[in-house]
Amino acid sequence: MNSVLDKKNFSKAKTNSVDEVSMDISQKIEGEILNSLLQGNQKFIRNLALKLHYADLADLLERLSSEERTTLIKALGKDVSPEMLVELDDNVRDEIISVLAVDDIAGVVSDLDSDDAVDFLEELDEQQQFEILESIPAEDRILLRQSLSFPPDTAGRLMQREVVTAPEFWNVGHCIDFMRRAADDGDGLLPKVFYDIFVVDPGNRVVGAIPLSNLLRVQRNVLVTELMETNMTVIPVLLDQEDVAFMFRQRDLVSAPVVDEGGRLVGAITIDDVVDVIQEEHEEDIMRMGGIIADDLYVAAIGTVRARFSWLVVNLITAIAASLVIHMFDASIEQMVALAVLMPIIASMGGNAGTQTLTVTVRALATKELNQTNAIRLIGKELLVGSFNGILFALISGVIAWCWFDNLILGTVVAAAMIVNMVVAGLAGSAIPIVLNFFKHDPAIASSVFVTTVTDVVGFFAFLGFAATILL
Repeated sequence: MNSVLDKKNFSKAKTNSVDEVSMDISQKIEGEILNSLLQGNQKFIRNLALKLHYADLADLLERLSSEERTTLIKALGKDVSPEMLVELDDNVRDEIISVLAVDDIAGVVSDLDSDDAVDFLEELDEQQQFEILESIPAEDRILLRQSLSFPPDTAGRLMQREVVTAPEFWNVGHCIDFMRRAADDGDGLLPKVFYDIFVVDPGNRVVGAIPLSNLLRVQRNVLVTELMETNMTVIPVLLDQEDVAFMFRQRDLVSAPVVDEGGRLVGAITIDDVVDVIQEEHEEDIMRMGGIIADDLYVAAIGTVRARFSWLVVNLITAIAASLVIHMFDASIEQMVALAVLMPIIASMGGNAGTQTLTVTVRALATKELNQTNAIRLIGKELLVGSFNGILFALISGVIAWCWFDNLILGTVVAAAMIVNMVVAGLAGSAIPIVLNFFKHDPAIASSVFVTTVTDVVGFFAFLGFAATILL
């Protein structure tokens, strides 16, 4: 037993050591490239860059200045990695595309799998798309145009057009021989990476799927109909990519066939594309909760100002709403300065409690764990949580205010306002995103503004209202 553990620990340590050595080598190469860029030795730069993994090269390009990027891309010339361009941030990619010739870009697109090629092309404007598509072989051009005709963020844009199919009368030997011939011919019939062979009827409708791991375990004369799995998940071509990601996560899929409205096979989606969707949707939700439409790390300052200005205007309006509530009680605040000191406590606690509830609710909506059947239960639970937290923090904050200003009634007012605002925070944080989602609005975009506004207005109104009624 100990020897087995020792072997595992040795293997793990060896893997970690290899990873660390690989990272050190990449960092060393990047350092040499940076030094070479200053000297302008393009041949030396090219040789160094080709030693980097395409993902590492993409990261390096994003960190460089515009002039350094141009120098590096010109040094690479026709050796620009297709996979590297796919990994780049959209703004950096646009800058690099402006440096490359159309024929070079067309060559890059032709080398990509169809799903990656579509992902690359859909970020370009119509004129750029037209020029590049006209420069690639007609067969590839037709497939790519078909994929680009589907709505954005759907399975049709996400799928890979290259799939491996087998008719119902084939056996395992036919499948293996076909794959070998296609690989030797290099005609692009086979995707670079695939996990399943799809069995189709004469109308090109999927009737089953065979995982490669199952195909390689049986004799050549076994019919595909005996080996195929008929209970499979089929994805409609117009299904939203978020729903595609949900199906993959829910059913532990590695790949799935995509069919058109007539049930005919048009492509396949693999797990690597779904991982990208999950990452993209997660980043989008995080950005939108902060009032940012997209990642603007590589956008010029003036562009970032334009993108953020409208959201800040909305925040200004909500802040004015809260200030109007305070203005209603300005006479009370003038009579008792302690009210101005304690107001931020009530608003801050309500805002943070609302944000906690909001985060849980938006996540549940995004993962489809929250629906009409359990929405009321969630709201009821958050009201209960808000009530309990309100009572607990009412006791704490009330005692603090009493001791601070030596005024028991003021402490009571603080406690009462705390309870009201914490309960409202629980209600707003859970109900607002659910209502927005019901009306087909993205809850990640506007929920935070509404929740913060509600907790600020209610918190100020409750605290100052109680103070004006009880104290003054």
